[in-house]
Amino acid sequence: MAQPLHPAVVPRLDPAYVEFHNEHVINIVPPHTLPWHPSIRSGPAVPGASEPLQVGSTKDYDLSHCKVRVFTPPGDAPSDGWPVLLYFHGGTSLSGWTLGNIASETPFATNACIRANCVVVSVDYRLAPENPFPAAVEDAFEALQWIVGAGASILNISTSRVAIGGSSSGGNLAAIAALKATQLPTPIPILLQLLIVPVTDNTASTTGSPHQSWLENENTPWLSPGRMMWFRRNYLPNEADWTNWESSPLFAPDDLISKTPKAWIGVAELDVLRDEGIAYGEKLKKNGVSVEVKCYPAAPHPIMAMDGTHSCRLCLVMHPD
Repeated sequence: MAQPLHPAVVPRLDPAYVEFHNEHVINIVPPHTLPWHPSIRSGPAVPGASEPLQVGSTKDYDLSHCKVRVFTPPGDAPSDGWPVLLYFHGGTSLSGWTLGNIASETPFATNACIRANCVVVSVDYRLAPENPFPAAVEDAFEALQWIVGAGASILNISTSRVAIGGSSSGGNLAAIAALKATQLPTPIPILLQLLIVPVTDNTASTTGSPHQSWLENENTPWLSPGRMMWFRRNYLPNEADWTNWESSPLFAPDDLISKTPKAWIGVAELDVLRDEGIAYGEKLKKNGVSVEVKCYPAAPHPIMAMDGTHSCRLCLVMHPD
């Protein structure tokens, strides 16, 4: 058994997750326990994702250092262009800026495309440790600028109806891109930031300071503190960068926070990242940003990547308010 459930956490978990974990997850070797090699990226992803839906078209475009994959709904675009969701993968909720690829969240992207009737642009941002911070941030921000610039006419999208989102490390990049959008000479108007189990504070640790969930959930399945620290050190080898708001958006100054779009933040009760997601929501609220924080009880970090088994994740795009 590569990932047995810790006895202390079993009574706290949703029984349906316990059953699923013991059937599908328990024998998957955690990547952070292996010697590093890029081939680790070809290992199994979080199981339980839904099947991709048939969209109108799928096409890739090259940016400076990465590419984007664009999912377009079937049928004719609205007269003013499609609404668009710019999305950053979390490697099916566990990329840590290190794993995953442009196809990691195809099920989510196609579900959002069809059910929300919008164009979805998924970003294949550069990965650590080969490309540490700030490479992923640069790619994320370039993708945002591209869709409201050169990409707008190519994709037939409405630049007044742009949402941004991501899961886990992708949620981190979405929050940061939304902040950086406010700094442009002509700020990019974003309607919504959709932050799913996001990383917002790279100073968190199992001391429980500043976020108790790191201590409370140190025995949680899949995203353990050890795995999260492996991700962090791959992406942020220079500890001085841990408090940079372009890696930890919780440290962003209030004047930037106050200019960001309304937010929907989804966290999992048994996730080490729970409290930093909640804290980011509180900081947004304190600065006048409309935000809803939803905590899924008895759930570990990857639960919303398991939308083939649990239907909750799709409602984030369909009903963010």
